Amino acid sequence: QVQLAESGGGSVQAGGSLRLSCAASGVRYTTYSMGWFRQAPGQEREGVAGIDSDGTTDYAEFVKGRFTISKDYAKNALYLQMTNLIPEDTAMYYCAQGPLSSSLLHRYTYDWWGQGTQVTVSS
Repeated sequence: QVQLAESGGGSVQAGGSLRLSCAASGVRYTTYSMGWFRQAPGQEREGVAGIDSDGTTDYAEFVKGRFTISKDYAKNALYLQMTNLIPEDTAMYYCAQGPLSSSLLHRYTYDWWGQGTQVTVSS
C-alpha cells in the first residue's frame, strides 16, 4: 500500500513562490513514475510535472520555466518548487505515483494519489 502525503501549500501573492513536498511510503517498485497534478474547481485534473526513477522529467507548457520537480531518493520525497506564481495556478495540487511510463503527465499513468494541498495565488 503506497501512501502519499502532500504539504507546503498556502496563499501567496502573484509573483511569489511556494515549495510543495510529498512524502511517499510503501513504495516497492524500483522503477516508477511520480508526478504533480492540479485541479481547480469545475475543471479537469491536469498534469503539472513528472519525474521517473531514471530522473527523466516532463513539464506542462504552462509551467515551463517557472516550476521545477525534484526527488530525494534517500528520503523518498518528491518536491515541486513553484516560482513566479500567477492567479491561474490556484488549485488543489496532488502528488501521484505509478509504474514507469513515458507519459509522465497523463493521470492514467498513476495508481496512487495523495489527498492534495491547496495553493491560492492572489493578484
